[in-house]
Amino acid sequence: MADNRLNAFIPTLIRRGGVFLFLACIALFSVSHSQAAEPRQSPSDQEKARTVYIFHQPIVMLQAKFGLSTPEERVLRIRNTLRSLSEEDMRHPVQILPVQRYGQQGRLFVINGKPLMLLAESDLDEGDDLTLDQAAQRVLARFNAQRTSLIDQYSSSYLTLATVKVLAGTAVLILLYYLAFRSWSRVKAYFTARILLKKGWIPYRWRSLLGAVEVHAYALLMILLSIVAFYLWLSWLFRLYPWTRVWGESLGDWSVNVIQRIALAIVSAFPGLLIVAIIFLLTAFILKLLKILLRRVETRKLQVPGLHPETVGATRKLISVMVWLFALSAAYPFLPGANSLAFKGVSVFFGLMLTLGSAGVMNHAMSGLVLIYSRALRKGDVIRIGDNEGLVSEIGMLATKIITRESYVVTVPNAVVVSGKITNLSAQNPGGGVNLTTGVTIGYDTPWRQVHAMLELAASRTQGIDPQHKPLVRQLSLMDWYIAYELQVHLRAGESLAAVRTELHSHIQDVFNEFNVQIMSPNFVNQPENAVMVTKDNWYAAPASPPKTPK
Repeated sequence: MADNRLNAFIPTLIRRGGVFLFLACIALFSVSHSQAAEPRQSPSDQEKARTVYIFHQPIVMLQAKFGLSTPEERVLRIRNTLRSLSEEDMRHPVQILPVQRYGQQGRLFVINGKPLMLLAESDLDEGDDLTLDQAAQRVLARFNAQRTSLIDQYSSSYLTLATVKVLAGTAVLILLYYLAFRSWSRVKAYFTARILLKKGWIPYRWRSLLGAVEVHAYALLMILLSIVAFYLWLSWLFRLYPWTRVWGESLGDWSVNVIQRIALAIVSAFPGLLIVAIIFLLTAFILKLLKILLRRVETRKLQVPGLHPETVGATRKLISVMVWLFALSAAYPFLPGANSLAFKGVSVFFGLMLTLGSAGVMNHAMSGLVLIYSRALRKGDVIRIGDNEGLVSEIGMLATKIITRESYVVTVPNAVVVSGKITNLSAQNPGGGVNLTTGVTIGYDTPWRQVHAMLELAASRTQGIDPQHKPLVRQLSLMDWYIAYELQVHLRAGESLAAVRTELHSHIQDVFNEFNVQIMSPNFVNQPENAVMVTKDNWYAAPASPPKTPK
C-alpha cells in the first residue's frame, strides 16, 4: 500500500520541484488497533498499518477517537495536509503548540503556521512511560529530522553527488562482472589441463559422467555472487535518491527478513535432521548384519528353516525394501517441511500414481516371487515354456529372460510364466547336463531289438553325450503302420542342447541307412515296394562333400 501511494505521488513531487514534500512524504498512513504513541521496534501488521511513516521511517502511532473522527480519518487528514504543503513551508521548522481539545490536553504540530497533526493524551500508551510533552518532543524530533534530510537531499549539489556515485558504483559493478568472467575462464583452463593430465580429486573414470564438475561449480558460484552484487547495487542506488529511497529500504528489509527466515529454518531443522540421520544409520547397520547372515545362508555355511540358498537374493531385496520403507515412515515426521501443504500434495500425487499404475506391475512382481520361492526354476536351468525352449539367463521381479537355441533373448512376463506350464529339463541335474529325448517311427517288419541297438549306436557316435549315462530306449506306442520309439540320452555339463540334438539326428539317419532300415515318419497309405531310405553311396550327393579323413 505504501509503494502504491508513493508511485501516485511521485509525479506531483517532480512537478513541484521536488522539495516541498514531506508530503510526498510518502508514506504509509493507516490505522491499527494498538494503543501507543511510540512506534514499535518489531511491529505487527496491524501496528504497521496504524503508524505514520515518512520515507519508510516511523514517526508516530495514533489511537484516539475525537468526536465522530476515527483514527483512520485523522490519518487521512494528516496525509492531505502534508500533500498541500509548499516548498516554502518545508523550509520552516515544525513547532509544537499546547492546546486543550475534547476535554483533554493536546499538542498541536504546526509548520509555517499551518497545523499538521494533533497528539492527545489518549494517544499515549501507559507502557511507554512517557508524558505528553516527552512524547511530543520525540515526534517533533522525527518530523524535523526527516524534513531537514528531505531538503538536503533535494538540493542540486546532493543530487549531482548522488549521480556521480551511481556512475562510479555502476563502473565497479561492471568491473566485478568482468573479473568474475576472467576468473572463471582461468579456472576452466586450469581444470581442463588437470583433467587431460588425469589429475584431480575426482577419479578419472568418473569424468565421463560428471565432466568438469569443478568448473560448473565455480560458474554457479560466480552467478550467485553476481546476482547478490546486482541486488546490493540496486538497493544502494535506490537509497541515494529521495523519491526511490523507500524502495531501497524495502529491498534491504526484504533481504534481511529472507536471510533471517532461512537461518531460523536451518537452525530449527537441525534436531529433526539429527534424528533422521540416526534412524538411517541404525537402518544401514541392521541391513549390514542381515546381509552377513544371508550371505552365510547363500554359501551354505548356515541353515535357516524355510530359507534356501536359491531364494536368498530375493529375500535380501525384500527385507531391504521393507526395512527402508519402515525407516522412511519413522523419519518422515522429522523431515523439514513434512507437515507443509507441499509435502502433503506430493504424497497424495505419488500415492495416486502408485495406485493407478501398480496393478499390472504388482501382478508380475508377485508372480516373480512365486517363481523364486517355489524354486520352479533357477538361473542357468534349461526350460521349456510354451514354444520357447532355452537357458534361463535372468529371473527378474517382473519378467524372466530365456536364451533360445537361435541365441535369441525371449522375455516372458512372470505372470505368463506362472499361468502356464514350465518344463524344467535340468531340475534333476543341478550343475550338470540335461536329458535329451528324440523319437523315430519304425515299421513292424524291423525287429525292435535291432532298433534299440541302432539308436544306442547313434548315441555313442554323438559328441556331447555323457557316456557314463547309458542311453535309454522306450517303445511309446504301437501305431497302425509303425512303432514309435523314444531315445533318451544325457548331455555333458555345458553342452548346447540344440547342437547335440542336431548331431544326434544326423547319426540316427546314417545308422538306419547303413542297416537298410526305413524310418516310417512319413505316413504311407500303401506299403511301398522298396524301402524308402538313402544308400551309403548317396550320403554325400552334391552339393554335400564327405569329411576329410585324417592322415
